[in-house]
Parts: sequence; structure tokens; C-alpha cells
Amino acid sequence: MPKLTKSGYSYIKETFEKHETGYQTNHWERGIKYRKGKSVERVERPTKLHRARTLGYKAKQGYIVVRARIRKGGMHKVRPKRGRKPRAMGVSKYTTGKNLQWVAEERVQRKYPNMEVLNSYKVYADGRSWYYEVILVDPSHPVIKADPKINWICEAPHKRRVSRGLTSSGRKARGLHKKGWGSEKTRPSLGANKGRGK
Repeated sequence: MPKLTKSGYSYIKETFEKHETGYQTNHWERGIKYRKGKSVERVERPTKLHRARTLGYKAKQGYIVVRARIRKGGMHKVRPKRGRKPRAMGVSKYTTGKNLQWVAEERVQRKYPNMEVLNSYKVYADGRSWYYEVILVDPSHPVIKADPKINWICEAPHKRRVSRGLTSSGRKARGLHKKGWGSEKTRPSLGANKGRGK
């Protein structure tokens, strides 16, 4: 049996995942740069090329990559000034119905309203924030319209797809990554199943 050769992207993945995370390494320098940058900032090329290619990125016209920073943790609620029972405080252990990656994608969408979010992936994390790179596609670009692998995003049903939870992180937050037993009420959506079966 002939020996199977690995693709170039698999070597890139191995190199990236085996990076050193200590003092004055590339990973360390990258974190300093991210913290000094804006919360939503366009980047010239993907940091994780192997991951971006897996999620549909191509180095051609009509595609851009934007890095988004979002704080870690649950919802930060203001503590009541007057007395409450501890269980009625409503300060800690409250989380959003969306995951933070989905929220980051929506913020990028608002910054680039003429683009559609294709997908996103995590690039960095520190004690305070998550950093995601979001792949955006221009549905009105002639190169995108002419590409049969991506021109589905130009159709009307995919307009503002991130706002309707149609990206991978949105589907995960809606419970659509699970199938079978225990996920009977997640399809077609949680709202459509509300009140059913009582």
C-alpha cells in the first residue's frame, strides 16, 4: 500500500498548535498586539490559515477577515443598592442565551453591513477576553457571484444569516449540533416548540 502524504495545511496546523506560549514567543507578542488593537479590526490575512480554509476562506476578491475581541464571563449585572435575599439579588450566575462567539460575529456584522458572515474561529484568549477571526463574504461582488461553491450566499434566504443564528456558532447555541434523544424540542427552533406537548 502506498504511503499517504499529508497536505501542506496539515503541516501548518501542526506548526501552529505546537507553538511555544512562554515569554517573548510569537504567541506572547501576538497577545500584546491584540490587546493594543481595536475591538473590531480588519486583518490582512488569517492567523490560522488551515482553520480559515477549512471554514470556507479563499484568498480571492470578495473575502475579508476581521478580528473581534469580546470580554469573557457571564452577564455583568449591577448589584442592587437596597437589601435583597441572596437568591433575589440577580447578579451572578446569569448567562446569555447566545454564546460569546455568536455575539462577536454579530458585532462584526454590524460593522460591515454590506457583507455576510460565513464563519469564525478562535485565535487567542487571555484572562479578560476571547479573540475571534470572522470570515466575511461580499454577496454583491462579481467574483463571489461567479463562484459556484460560494454563490449560495448571494441568495435572499441567506441575508443577515448571522442575526438569525445560521452560522456554526449560532446553530450550536440553538442546540442544533445535537441530534436524537434529548433534542426533540430544538427543531425547527426553540420558539416554535414553546408550549408544545403540555
